[in-house]
Amino acid sequence: MARKVFYSFHYDNDIMRVMTVRNRWVTQGGQLASEVIDKAEFEKIKRQGDTAVNRWIDKQLEGTSVTVVLLGEKTLSRPFVKYEICQSINRGNAIIGIHINNIRDARTMSISKKADVHQMVGTYNDGKPVYFDEICDGIFNYLNNDGYNNLGKWVENAAQKKGK
Repeated sequence: MARKVFYSFHYDNDIMRVMTVRNRWVTQGGQLASEVIDKAEFEKIKRQGDTAVNRWIDKQLEGTSVTVVLLGEKTLSRPFVKYEICQSINRGNAIIGIHINNIRDARTMSISKKADVHQMVGTYNDGKPVYFDEICDGIFNYLNNDGYNNLGKWVENAAQKKGK
């Protein structure tokens, strides 16, 4: 059975790298929670305000068991990514981080700096900070750890750890 996975990422900086990972997931038989939304569609949703974006994110998370955060240089500093991570925690989703910084952008052929995974992505009810590297169920590097062949295993292992 294919797992339904939500992908969280920084669209502007990383969409070409994201498409590399997304296409792999589709060819290997996984299910996306939704298709990667294009820039024009997302801008249309954003014009309706943060509440509309949050509602859209909540809908995309429905039925998912794992959230994969595709880590570019600035991903964890993005407000909607933080929201997606916090909502994933609230849902009990497994969360894994995958560094994509060294996947070459198909347009520019560039790579980017590696993300700092010890970044605050929210706060607990008692006000203590939530750090990404402390709440995720695994951090991998797409190229260095052979994500093409291992992504499905990473997702499945994380889901099983969470009892999903």
